[in-house]
Amino acid sequence: MSQQPPRRHGTRKPYRRPKKDPVRILAFEALRAVDERDAYANLVLPPLLRKAREAGDFDTRDAALATELVYGSLRRQGTYDAILARCVDRPLREVDSPVLDVLTLGAHQLLGTRIPPHAAVSATVELARVVLGDGRAKFVNAVLRKVTAHDLDDWLERVAPEYDEDPEEHLGIVHAHPRWVVSALWDALGGGRAGIEELLAADNERPEVTLVARPGRSTAEELLAAAGEDGAVPGRWSPYAVRLAEGGEPGALDAVREGRAGVQDEGSQLVALALAGAPLDGPDRTWLDGCAGPGGKAALLAALAAQRGAALLASEKQPHRARLVARALDGNPGPYAVIAADGTRPAWRPGAFDRVLVDVPCTGLGALRRRPEARWRRRPEDLDGFAPLQRELLRQALAAVRVGGVVGYATCSPHPAETRAVVEDVLKGRGGPAVEAEWIDARPLMSGVPELGDGPDVQLWPHRHGTDAMYLALLRRTG
Repeated sequence: MSQQPPRRHGTRKPYRRPKKDPVRILAFEALRAVDERDAYANLVLPPLLRKAREAGDFDTRDAALATELVYGSLRRQGTYDAILARCVDRPLREVDSPVLDVLTLGAHQLLGTRIPPHAAVSATVELARVVLGDGRAKFVNAVLRKVTAHDLDDWLERVAPEYDEDPEEHLGIVHAHPRWVVSALWDALGGGRAGIEELLAADNERPEVTLVARPGRSTAEELLAAAGEDGAVPGRWSPYAVRLAEGGEPGALDAVREGRAGVQDEGSQLVALALAGAPLDGPDRTWLDGCAGPGGKAALLAALAAQRGAALLASEKQPHRARLVARALDGNPGPYAVIAADGTRPAWRPGAFDRVLVDVPCTGLGALRRRPEARWRRRPEDLDGFAPLQRELLRQALAAVRVGGVVGYATCSPHPAETRAVVEDVLKGRGGPAVEAEWIDARPLMSGVPELGDGPDVQLWPHRHGTDAMYLALLRRTG
């Protein structure tokens, strides 16, 4: 009688070590830094990419994929949260943050890229095994399998309310903006559905890299010649602007490395050019940038001032940011100085300047293309925190300029509470002494730029002008 082989129960597969994917591990590390340290992706990602390149782990395509995974996941976070909430058997707030970051990376690959679904799930589960462990990787696998049941359009129909029932919530989920931000932007923009949808969609586009040729030190023609083979084109509005094609590397250009040119959004360039171009009665010898960090506008103003024989004082409250300003201005041919000083407690005598710019701290709602995580980090109550500072900085700027001199109040936010309301309160003496000043129409100082509104102030928009949503009010002191 032959002997039967022993019956095997619950045979286990041999353990397989997870495969390390440098691209997705780097993307996960960037998301963790944003979540844990309140860091900004545009500051965290470049050094991570540089380190990966130096180690030989990344090529250009790897860097592009890592960048897309990080920025895409952050931009669409609210949308992906709404979808993942339908696929998880408990409230999303009870899911550990590292697990949620991995799920968001997986959701973006499935719903926001052309990566095949099986590859997206497989790669994300492998990432989970490496950074979370096998147990939680099984959870990630189960959730992402549910996400694959529908494409993005189908999911949006399931998780977003009908537009007619709740337009702000509908737009917020479809275009990945918090409800309060949708409401604020809509109030600032005015108009119907089409305009706000165009604006929200523009916020989700990757912004072009724009260079500025600093006058007297370089030219747009020089930058075009140096970067032309990479698809560089002139700016839309600023005579000093050059737009790089996707993937263009500013640091590869001699003028940028030498500080004769820099990276600067065209909206910021227009603000500096408008202040420099405002008509003056009397002398034009001393200029002040009262909130100068990190130095982009100050460098452009210093170059413009040098061409007229004027001097610029660049003041920044934070010493580390003042050092960045000094680096940006290094090599400027004209007279300038950089100091670390608080613009609400001036280190200069009243009436000392002919032109003053204050680009005040704000919520940053005008730069959501560049800092996509800011939309989820900011809260409506942040407006109340910035309001007193914005008003005091403008009051002190008006005190710093001589009678007949010009002040530019700028902010990278279109929120009405941070723009015209601040200027009107200061001019009317709400919350402080009234200031004798008059509006200057800023629109003629942005010649050729369309759709600038009714004036006298100017609001730029990503969907109309291809710039950050910069605001500018120009004021002349009258007494």
